[in-house]
Amino acid sequence: MTATDPALTALAGGWAALSLLQARIEAHVERALQARHGLSMREYALLEVLSRQHEGLGGHLQMNQVADAVVLSQSATTRLVSRLEDRGLLSRFLCPADRRGIYTNVSEAGLGLLEEARPTSGAALREALDEALRNPELAPLVTAIEAVDAAGWAGSGAPGRAAAAR
Repeated sequence: MTATDPALTALAGGWAALSLLQARIEAHVERALQARHGLSMREYALLEVLSRQHEGLGGHLQMNQVADAVVLSQSATTRLVSRLEDRGLLSRFLCPADRRGIYTNVSEAGLGLLEEARPTSGAALREALDEALRNPELAPLVTAIEAVDAAGWAGSGAPGRAAAAR
């Protein structure tokens, strides 16, 4: 394969379209979350991930697992957690089994804000996808995203709405 190979050109074009779609969706959802709830996409994603934790074996995520789940470096995740902790939306505590480990819990205020923000996030996502459907280059990607959601996948390895409804 050479740099001018049609297969590579097609891959690059597909990647560019996927990147464009992701950026448009994130910008649209971010604006809605900021305007209505004072949350960034990353803050919302962190609250969403942490809200799925539970008591018992394997129920809490360590900070490196949280960083992987929200696709940030550990230092960026720590700063994000600190910001939300300062706002009273999260709290941290030491792992009872390993005092070096730190867990993070969503506070009642954080859970309340997350519940208020979920419909906003969902509606903004739908709006962004509907807009992208009108673009012939992005429409196939939207169709693929909708097919994945229909299969019960939420995108981060966790079951989506379809699986949760079972």
